[in-house]
Amino acid sequence: MTSTASSTDLRQGQAPHDQRPSWQQRLRRFGYTPAQDAPGGVRGRLVPPYAGPSPRLWQVLGLPPVLADRIVRWSGWGGPLLVTLLAGVMRFWNLGSPAKVIFDETYYAKDAWALVHRGFEVNWDKNANDLVLQTHGHLAIPTDAAYVVHPPVGKYVIGLGELMFGFDPFGWRFMTALLGTLSVLLLCRIGRRIFRSTFLGCLAGALMAVDGLHFVMSRTSLLDGVLMFFVVAAFGCLVIDRDGARARLAAALPADADGRVRPDADVADTFRFGWRPWRWGAGLLLGLALGTKWNGLYILAAFCVMAVLWDAGARKVAGARHPYAGALRHDTGISFLATVPVAIGVYVLSWLGWILSPTDGSGGYFRNWAATDGKGGHWTFLPDWLRSLWHYEHEVYKFHIGLSSPHTYQSNPWSWIVLGRPVSYFYESPAPGVDGCPSDAGQKCAREVLAIGTPLLWWAACIALLYVLWRWAFRRDWRAGAIACGVAAGYLPWFMYQQRTIFLFYAVVFVPFLCLALAMLIGAIIGPPNSTDTRRVIGASAAGVLVLLIAWNFIYFWPLYTGTAIPIDSWRSRMWLDTWI
Repeated sequence: MTSTASSTDLRQGQAPHDQRPSWQQRLRRFGYTPAQDAPGGVRGRLVPPYAGPSPRLWQVLGLPPVLADRIVRWSGWGGPLLVTLLAGVMRFWNLGSPAKVIFDETYYAKDAWALVHRGFEVNWDKNANDLVLQTHGHLAIPTDAAYVVHPPVGKYVIGLGELMFGFDPFGWRFMTALLGTLSVLLLCRIGRRIFRSTFLGCLAGALMAVDGLHFVMSRTSLLDGVLMFFVVAAFGCLVIDRDGARARLAAALPADADGRVRPDADVADTFRFGWRPWRWGAGLLLGLALGTKWNGLYILAAFCVMAVLWDAGARKVAGARHPYAGALRHDTGISFLATVPVAIGVYVLSWLGWILSPTDGSGGYFRNWAATDGKGGHWTFLPDWLRSLWHYEHEVYKFHIGLSSPHTYQSNPWSWIVLGRPVSYFYESPAPGVDGCPSDAGQKCAREVLAIGTPLLWWAACIALLYVLWRWAFRRDWRAGAIACGVAAGYLPWFMYQQRTIFLFYAVVFVPFLCLALAMLIGAIIGPPNSTDTRRVIGASAAGVLVLLIAWNFIYFWPLYTGTAIPIDSWRSRMWLDTWI
């Protein structure tokens, strides 16, 4: 169809500007632009082009056009890989230090070793940590099943590193360091795709590479870093799926004689996006997230709603009369099948080691419950393993909602975003000349691993979140909405459990979205491409100063992230708030 007078062209009969709905009129004052009025028209809104460097940059550098074009093409992967290399070097440097079992590694490192050998967690002796370090992991694995309250996926991931490198600090930290490094690569590529800018994508990844909380969690054998990786990977799959679906929709729309794509209500209302493998991949990854920690369930729900809203938004841009009805009719079913059942199936499958363990009392905890205490009832037609697993999950649920044992480093989620109460994973006071303490220190040193974000990054991210919310509310910017969704899904559910014993390091799950928010704000500070040279120079200078200050702040706190011994006065100078001690 090439006629510009198509009966399905929504630009015909459109209400004049002053007769449009009042919400549109109000949003226009804040910069909102309807799809048909935006640069590039409907196709430009559905499939925005990637931003390229200004030709003036190549002129200043003296590069020929052929080489400049090659650099631009390679930068899409070259830039993210360079940022990832930097992040990897930092995370793997001296990974086995401290050569101790720090904080909750006392649970997950040993549970992981038992899982990969027995298929279920076991009870270890009280002195097991010392024996592991003394024997370099060469000790017998107990047989008595242990009651644990987290699903097994994250521990299987940790155990994979132990199988490859041994049952020691480097071995049980290897996989979290690897996933932490790969998450930087993923964020670079995700940022590049949603911002349509290689620079902003690499900036988001670089910010996460120098975030202290992400860094510490990448070097510690805890579950939350594994959960963060699966969440970022699932988000990336959904973003790729969104781009592919919108490209197919744009290709199905009619174009006029000039090749300009026009909105078409019939196509937009009835179009089917077809096979969407990336959405199924997201379901798989969200299942792995749920199989790592249960708060992955909130992220699963939030991402499913976000994906359907993206589909409705695509139909609306394409000219649908009833975009939300169309999305509910054509997209919700396949979205549900690709995510929720897949995630649940992956979660159940993650318990396979426990399911296959013996049922004579020597298997996993509660494995024989259906054949003993669980006899009778209305659900005996179900397999014993399923009833036993359901009972186990119910007991774990009761534990989680009732957990209120006080802890020195517990914190309220209200304080997380401003780093009110970090968590000390490890602390020693070596004497001068011992464990890296300078011999001329004159007094004992402090050697600590402190789980705290890079302060300047987090405090700047607070402002960035306000910008993102403004951008989403008044500019209807889907990127801002996606970032806000990621933060909300990882953060807001904890406000329902303020009476629980919870910690700041849970926030590592939404650190990637904080970095995306800050990258988006920095992009706004630099200014749009059509800005004047003066505006761009001032904006770039301000943005550069902010990024350098964040990098300096990370370097300044480096000893607290790595357990490096420093004089006690130097340690005190880094305790910026009393609540950090």
